Amino acid sequence: MQKDIATPVRTQEILKKYGFSFKKSLGQNFLIDPNILRNIVAHAELTKDSAAIEIGPGIGALTEHLARAAGKVVAFEIDQRLLPVLADTLSPYDNVEVVHSDILEADVKQIFADKLESYKDVMVVANLPYYVTTPILLKLLMDRLPIRGMVVMMQKEVADRITAKPGTKAYGSLSIAIQYYMKAEVAMIVPKAVFMPQPNVESAVIKLTRHEEPPVHVIDEDFLFKVSRGSFVQRRKTIINNLQSSLPNGKQKKELILQSLEKVGINPTRRGETLTIEEFGRLADELYPHFH
Repeated sequence: MQKDIATPVRTQEILKKYGFSFKKSLGQNFLIDPNILRNIVAHAELTKDSAAIEIGPGIGALTEHLARAAGKVVAFEIDQRLLPVLADTLSPYDNVEVVHSDILEADVKQIFADKLESYKDVMVVANLPYYVTTPILLKLLMDRLPIRGMVVMMQKEVADRITAKPGTKAYGSLSIAIQYYMKAEVAMIVPKAVFMPQPNVESAVIKLTRHEEPPVHVIDEDFLFKVSRGSFVQRRKTIINNLQSSLPNGKQKKELILQSLEKVGINPTRRGETLTIEEFGRLADELYPHFH
C-alpha cells in the first residue's frame, strides 16, 4: 500500500523536492489529512465501474484516493509546475490521466467522449479553487455532462448559498441554478487546520446528486435562470421592481409583468428570495412569450 501523499510530512517532502511555492492567484490550498480525503471519496460512492473527474489535483492528495476507489480518474490541472510533481506522486496508479488545462476553457464534453465513454457512472470529486468555484460548477451543469453528481469542497459561504432554502438570506439565483439540476446537501464541514497553507475562510464539502426529473419543467431553462437572476438584482426590492429593471424593455412592459405575476398567483410585492423554484418556473413560462 502506498504511503498517503496527504500527510503534513509527505506534503512538505514533495514541496521541498520540487521547490514548489503556493500561488495565491490559483487559490492553492492542499489537503494534508487522509481521513478527510477518505471521507470525501466515501461520499462519492465510487466503484471500479465508476470514473471520477477532478479539478485542481495539486500534488495528487485526493487524486490518489480516487484512483484507489474508481476505475479511472481524469484530473484537470492548470498549473504547469505541478505536472512533473503529479507524474511522480501518481506513478503507482495507472488509471489516472492528468489533463493540463483550465477547466473553464476546456471542451469537457469532448474530453468526456474521448476518455470516459465506457463509463456509465461518473462523478466530479474535487477540492475546488475557491476563487472560481461558482463558474466551475455552473459550467459543469450548463454543459449538461452525463454525470451522476458531484462531491466538492468549497468555501462554506458558497456551500450555504448552494444548499439554501427559499426565505433565507443565503438563498439566491445560485441556489436556484444548482438545485434545478441537482439535489444539494452539505456533506461535512472541514476545519482550516487540514490545509496547507491554511485558508482564511471556513470550508465545506457539498454533495450534489442529479435529479431524475427537474423540480419544474419549463419552456426554456436559460430564460428561467435569467428571470431568477433578475429577481435578485437588488435583494431588498420587490419582484416587480427587479423584473422591470432586469428584463429587456421591462419598464414599458410593466403591465405584462404584473399580469403574468397575477396569473401564476405571485404577489408582486414579494421579494425574489421568497419564491420557490416551482414558482420561478411557472413565472418564467408565463413571461416567456412576452420577452421572445
